Amino acid sequence: MIFVMKEKAKYNLFSNSAWMIGLAVRHQRSVLYLAVAVAVLGVLTSLLGLFVAPTVLGAVEEGVPAGQLALLIFLFTAGLMVLYALASYADANTIFGQFAVRLKINAAIQKKALMTAFPNLGDQAFRKKHQASLFAVSANARAAEGVWGTLTDLLKNIIGFAIYLLLLASLNPYIVLLVLATSLGSFFVSNHLNLWSHRRRDEEDDYANRLNYNRQTARHQKLAKDIRLFGMKEWIDDMYASTLKLYEAFTVHREKVLIWSGITDIVLTFARNGVAYFVLIGLVLNDVISAAQFLLYFSAVGGFTAWVGGILTGFSKLHMQSLELSIIREFLEFPEVFAFEEGEPLTPDVKKPYALELKDVTFRYPKAEDDTLRNISLKITPGEKLAVVGLNGAGKTTLVKLLCGLMDPTAGAVLLNGEDIRRYDRRDVYRHFAAIFQYFSVLEATVAENIAQALEGFDRDKVAACAKLAGIAEKIESLPDKYDTRVGRYIYPDGMEFSGGEYQRLMLARALYKDAPILVLDEPTAALDPIAESIMYEKYNELTAGRTAIYISHRLASTRFCDRIILIGQNQIAEEGTHEELIAKGGTYAELFAIQSKYYQEGALEDEI
Repeated sequence: MIFVMKEKAKYNLFSNSAWMIGLAVRHQRSVLYLAVAVAVLGVLTSLLGLFVAPTVLGAVEEGVPAGQLALLIFLFTAGLMVLYALASYADANTIFGQFAVRLKINAAIQKKALMTAFPNLGDQAFRKKHQASLFAVSANARAAEGVWGTLTDLLKNIIGFAIYLLLLASLNPYIVLLVLATSLGSFFVSNHLNLWSHRRRDEEDDYANRLNYNRQTARHQKLAKDIRLFGMKEWIDDMYASTLKLYEAFTVHREKVLIWSGITDIVLTFARNGVAYFVLIGLVLNDVISAAQFLLYFSAVGGFTAWVGGILTGFSKLHMQSLELSIIREFLEFPEVFAFEEGEPLTPDVKKPYALELKDVTFRYPKAEDDTLRNISLKITPGEKLAVVGLNGAGKTTLVKLLCGLMDPTAGAVLLNGEDIRRYDRRDVYRHFAAIFQYFSVLEATVAENIAQALEGFDRDKVAACAKLAGIAEKIESLPDKYDTRVGRYIYPDGMEFSGGEYQRLMLARALYKDAPILVLDEPTAALDPIAESIMYEKYNELTAGRTAIYISHRLASTRFCDRIILIGQNQIAEEGTHEELIAKGGTYAELFAIQSKYYQEGALEDEI
C-alpha cells in the first residue's frame, strides 16, 4: 500500500539526508564507513575496468612479448577480482547497520503512536502521517533504509563524474558538453513521463487498496460464518474481478506512456555515441590519438554518461525518499496537546484519598455540530462508588475519558484533589487509574504478562494473588503451562482462548495488579448476560473496597449497589441519586429500569416455557 501526503513536505532532501546521517552517527557509524567504502571501491573497479582493454591493446601495438602481455592481463584480472571481492564484502555487510538504523526509526514511530496524547489518535492528519510513516519503514527498499543505497550511489557517481570529467576535458571539451546535453535531455524526458505514473499514484493506490480489502475479507476468520451462511463468495469474487479489470486497464495505459521514455533514451544514446565515435575516429586518422587511446576515450564517454545519469537519477530518487523521511519526521514531531515530561510529576498512593471533579465542563468533538456534554459539574468524593448510566450515545464514555484525563474538555476543567490535571505530567495522571473498558487489550502474550502488562521484571507472586482474588486462578492453574500459557491464536497456534467471563476476570486481575487508587469500568461486561454482569460488578465492588470507583453500564440493575447514580441525557446530567431515590422520582431512570426489568422478566418466562 502506498500513502501519499498532499501537503508540501516540511523538510528538503538535504535536511533529511543530514537527519539520517545524524542517526547513523549516534547509533550505527558503520553505516557511514561502509557507504564510503562501497562508493570508493565501485569507482576504483570502474576505473580499473576502463583501462584494461586500452592498456592491453597498447601493449600489443608496441609488440610486448607474450609473457609480459600474459602477466599484464593477470595483474589486471587479479586487481579486478580483489576490488570486486572487497566491494561485495562491504556491500553485503551494509544491510546490518542500515537495518539497525531503520529499527531505531521504527521504534521511535511505535513510541510516538503508543505515547502520544489520546486525542491525536482521532486526528485524521495524525493517522495519515502514522500510516505513511509505517509504510516508509515497512521494507528494506523503503526510504528509512533504502536511502542509504541512494546516498552511496550518489557518492560513487559524483566521484566517478569528477574523475571522468578531468579525463574527457583534457581531450575535447565538446564531447563533455555533448554527453551532458544528451544525458540531461534523456533524464528530463524520462522524468516527465515517469511523473505521469507518480501523479496517478492515488488512482493506483485505490485499486491496490480495493484488491487488498477483498483479499483480507475473503480470509478474515470473523467473517467466515457470514460468507458461508449468506453465500457471499460470488459477490466477493465479482468485486475482486471488476477491480482487477480496472487495475489491468490502468497498468496497460501506464506502460504505453512509459514506453516513450525508452524510445527517447535510445534516440539520444544513438546520437551521443555516433557523434563521439565520429570525433574520436577523426582524431585517430589525424594521428592525434592512438587506437588504444580511442578505445579508452570511447569507453570513458559511456562511463561518463553513466555517472551523469546516475547523479540525476540519484537526486530524483533521493527527492522521493526525502518525502517519506519528511513524513516520518513530521509524525515524530506532531504536536502534543497534553503536558508530559514538562508537566509536574505526580506519584499515586493507594493509601491516599482521591477526589475527582468536573467543573463546568463542556466537550465537543472536532468538526461536530453540537456538544457531546455541556456545562457539567460533578464531584466524586474519595472512596465513592459512582454509576454513570444512560442511553447509547448519551456521552457516558466521553465523560469517563474526561475524568481519566484521556481528553481535555473544550471548556471547564477536570480536577484531581482540587488541582487541574493539565498542570501534571499526563502519564502520571494515568497511573492513578485502573480501567477496564468494553474493548479491552488482551495481547498475544502469556497469562502472567497480560496480568502484569510487562514482559519481564514483574512480581509473579503478586500476579497469582491477583488472579486468585479475581476468581480466575483455578482456571489458570488447570492449564498445562499455567501462568505461562499463551493467550490468543493469532500468533501462537497453541494459544488459549478464554470465555467472555474468564476474560473479564483476567482483566480484573490486571486492574488489581496495577493497584491504582481509582477504578473505572466502562461497560466491560456488555457481552455477558445480566446475572453474570451483576455478579461481576459485585466482585469488582468487593475487591476495590475503599477506593474511588466509576461504573458505566447500560443495564441499570447492575449498578444498584453504587453510592450514587447519575443519568446522562440531553448532553447533561439529567438525574442524580441512589437507585431507590431515582426510582421514587419516577423519571427517565425509573422508566428505563421498568422497561429493562419487563424485558428480562419476559425473557425468563420464555426460557421457562
